[in-house]
Amino acid sequence: MEKFILVLTTVPSKKTGHEIARVLVGERLAACVTQSSACQSLYWWKDNISQDEEYMLYIKTKSSLYSELEEKIRELHPYEVPEIIALPFIKGHNEYLRWIDRETKG
Repeated sequence: MEKFILVLTTVPSKKTGHEIARVLVGERLAACVTQSSACQSLYWWKDNISQDEEYMLYIKTKSSLYSELEEKIRELHPYEVPEIIALPFIKGHNEYLRWIDRETKG
């Protein structure tokens, strides 16, 4: 199962999330990107506690594409230090995993 990962990143707006998702899927760096509803993030930034409305992107892809995916997110993302976290799939529906494999590069 280490072949597949879920990459998470937060974005400041629905529009930004949609734009990033379109590029990632369009370039076959991701088979699917799901965008959450608005959520609240509370975090430390530059010695202050900040609170912002954000949207989470759930990016389904292959682990072999992580470096290229991260580079593309960093290129498109408006944050100085975007959250980009990859989690391995431990288990998954075989047909869905085959679909991810078919719909991404390589």
